[in-house]
Amino acid sequence: MSNTVKEYVTITIAVCISVLIALACAQGSLIVGEYPVLFICLLITFLAQWLVFIPSYYFSTERFYDLTGSITYIVVTLTALYHKSNFIGHRSDLRSLLIAVFILVWALRLGSFLFLRILKDTEDRRFSEWKKSFPMFLRVWTLQGLWVFLTSVAGVTAISSRKIIDPDIFLYIGSLIWVFGFLFESIADYQKRKFRSENQNQFIQTGLWSLSRHPNYFGEIVLWSGIALIAFPALTGVQCVSLVSPVFVFLLLTRVSGVPILEKHADETWGKKKEYKKYKEKTPVLFPRIIK
Repeated sequence: MSNTVKEYVTITIAVCISVLIALACAQGSLIVGEYPVLFICLLITFLAQWLVFIPSYYFSTERFYDLTGSITYIVVTLTALYHKSNFIGHRSDLRSLLIAVFILVWALRLGSFLFLRILKDTEDRRFSEWKKSFPMFLRVWTLQGLWVFLTSVAGVTAISSRKIIDPDIFLYIGSLIWVFGFLFESIADYQKRKFRSENQNQFIQTGLWSLSRHPNYFGEIVLWSGIALIAFPALTGVQCVSLVSPVFVFLLLTRVSGVPILEKHADETWGKKKEYKKYKEKTPVLFPRIIK
């Protein structure tokens, strides 16, 4: 099988997985016209990626990649919340509102952080080869659609659910978990950005980075686990498939993107340095070691 065919097969599989999960999670979802709100969100997710992909490929740039992903989270969440508001009328649904606020805050924070970083760095080394090939670059944008949909699916499914559940222990504990994860990720990103501005061609091993080699990814996994926990009581039957969200985030960051790519780059850059070898031996890859 040629590389081109593989790319299109990957694209097809990504879309099919999203559609199948949407079919399961749409059971009990709000309906607009003849279509579940979740399907509208799915359509928005992939169309947004493909529409921005066209000029990005033409100008051979990845500058708006991360920003597009973050904006898609915002649009999809607000779409679900809008239809939920129309459905409940004058009633209140703290669970849906809180999930929406958490996703919006996260997307605004991460989106602005990544966009400012790409403006400063001018290029993301991950895209150096991908953007030269139409099918490879299209695959990357399509996989971002898969990322957005599967990551947010628990929260969006809960928001678009017909069930309205009063605040409970899942909401309170899930909120605390989200806050912890969000702060962990945000502080880790800030520490690394500050370190890099003051230290060229060095690796960070201070602050949260002394507890984990990838504390920002740990925070990311934790915060989406918090959202899944908040969403759980609002899910019915097969809608529980949406709880794949934090599992997907974990597998994506530890098996596909994120950790494997950065670990390889770090080994190639500092692998021969004794200080880095010592840091790698004593510091866990992902889950922080609190007691040294």
